[in-house]
Amino acid sequence: MTLEEVVGCDMADKKMDTVSQALEELLVAAQRQDCLTVGVYESAKLMNVDPDSVVLCVLATDEEDEDDIALQIHFTLLQAFCCENDINILRVSGLRRLAQVLGDPSSVDVGSSTSSSNGNNNNNNSEPRDFHCILVNNPQCQPLKCQALQEVGNYCDESRCRNQWVPCLSLRER
Repeated sequence: MTLEEVVGCDMADKKMDTVSQALEELLVAAQRQDCLTVGVYESAKLMNVDPDSVVLCVLATDEEDEDDIALQIHFTLLQAFCCENDINILRVSGLRRLAQVLGDPSSVDVGSSTSSSNGNNNNNNSEPRDFHCILVNNPQCQPLKCQALQEVGNYCDESRCRNQWVPCLSLRER
């Protein structure tokens, strides 16, 4: 390995850590402002009704989800819709970390189903929330103001410039 490759790898790792941290900050800020939609089914419904309000689609999986054909089909359809509507997309590994960031009390069993049966996103549900798909909404009436949104958006733009249309991040346990 050359010096350029070593330095390049180190810089890429730092960039990934920065973007991962920005994503976590963005999700927390969006949740505080009630600008998150959680769940594959709920996300598909919102994008069908109001795609212009969506600024980021986070598709999350772990290794055990790789063989879930239904989930992969949902992801393919969501990605296609996002590309058609100029919505930034991120693929993320680390469902447990997402649940921790969003304060889900049942984070041990996150993502056990591909959709929530009642469509309610409250933490008071007996059923765990589905963190496989999370949308960050930016309503026109009260726009989400967050530096982290800009950082994540820039990362998505840079990835598209490198012909990586759906960039991937790995969220690390803390």
